[in-house]
Amino acid sequence: MRSPNEIDFWRGFALLTIFFNHIPGLYFERFTYRNISLSDSAELFVFLAGWALRKLVDGPAAGLSAGLLVLRIEGRALNVYIAQTVITEIAIALLAASSLFFDAPFLLDWHNASAVFADPVRAHIGLVLLTHQLGYFNILPLYVVLMFAAPLVALTQRLGSWLLLAISFAIYLFVLVFGVNLPTWPVEGTWFFNPFSWQVIYVLGFVLAGEDGLGALARRHRKLLRLLAIPVILLGGAAAMTGFSPDPIAVPAPKLLFMFDKTFLSPARLIHSLALTALFAGSFAMISLWLPRPSIFLSMLGRNSLNVFCAASLLSLAGQIFRFVYGGRVATDAIIVILGVSIMGLVAWASEWRERTRAASANESRSPSSSAIAPS
Repeated sequence: MRSPNEIDFWRGFALLTIFFNHIPGLYFERFTYRNISLSDSAELFVFLAGWALRKLVDGPAAGLSAGLLVLRIEGRALNVYIAQTVITEIAIALLAASSLFFDAPFLLDWHNASAVFADPVRAHIGLVLLTHQLGYFNILPLYVVLMFAAPLVALTQRLGSWLLLAISFAIYLFVLVFGVNLPTWPVEGTWFFNPFSWQVIYVLGFVLAGEDGLGALARRHRKLLRLLAIPVILLGGAAAMTGFSPDPIAVPAPKLLFMFDKTFLSPARLIHSLALTALFAGSFAMISLWLPRPSIFLSMLGRNSLNVFCAASLLSLAGQIFRFVYGGRVATDAIIVILGVSIMGLVAWASEWRERTRAASANESRSPSSSAIAPS
């Protein structure tokens, strides 16, 4: 397994934050950074996904042909898609079981789930097509789309980083100007995380992770970027703490350029997220020195991000139901947090234990002694 590192640490941090933020009203949620920030862990999670793709493309997959690279990335995308469909079905079952057990039929209406029970045929087609998404289970569909599109990102990068950035920003601006988004079905609406907008932070993570081009330029001017980031972060913090948001009626057209819209990842959120990245990039060395055990724990979560994310999504829904049944007091919220974080850690540990067992079995089967005793 990889040693604790900055990317896994921040990915683990994002996962933990998402778990807290996906339980509305949780007492400890008020201590997450979105309360003092214009952007939140969703931007961080997608940025790091792009970063991880670049490390894969420049690392283990560097020598692959275009065809093999596409197959490898699409295989990962298929895993994410399967994970999304499985946890969504488990979430639906959890809501249905809770509705029956607690005699609370309104639970069937939680988080956009009512269509699954009122119109199951069309809703399940929508679930498979990702056009029907439950609330709090809608970031993986974005990730699925980005992963399926990842070969285009990786292959365009081979033609030039600036070409990739130009295409990405052109799509981003077009979407902001014309308000383009994917529709949902059978419930009429649009995607909560617009893939056409969010691709830009994914691509930025990909490009900035490179050892050359924009990534190298950013690292050479890291001190300057940190200084520039501070006022942006302070302004974002002030907006978050005061609840300020531009009035849609007051801002000029195209309005999405000036709003703090999360669905379209408006420029203010994007810039604020990049400022946070600039300020905290490289801080892992100090954090791991002062907080070694939390650093190791968060890095373990980050190394197993897909499994931990799936667990965290279901745990957050379970936490919401727990609060509904037992009330939202500090004591019950503490139980939710302790159990939730412990289970997330257990899922990460079990994932790594399984990988170690597989590796040990593979090494044993390849060893000369094993060959000597194997039946002919």
